[in-house]
Amino acid sequence: MNEYKYLTFEDRKKIEELYAAGERPVVIASRLGVCFATIYRELKRGYTGSNDDNMRPGYSAEIAELSLQNSFRSRGRKKPAAETETA
Repeated sequence: MNEYKYLTFEDRKKIEELYAAGERPVVIASRLGVCFATIYRELKRGYTGSNDDNMRPGYSAEIAELSLQNSFRSRGRKKPAAETETA
């Protein structure tokens, strides 16, 4: 049985720390007990727009957390424009 969990901000800070130290995403996944695909998605979510000291795409736990919160806010059923104007 698979057990799903969201990464916490603490997990994201650990990813940032390990990734900055040059660890491979597969090793990071092993240490956090998640699938390596989760780490790759997380690195994409927290992309800083530039390369880090290891010449890999940069990652920021703060950017990833903000991206996730924005994603949560945009979920769900949207009200039609007519309903929002009268509310």
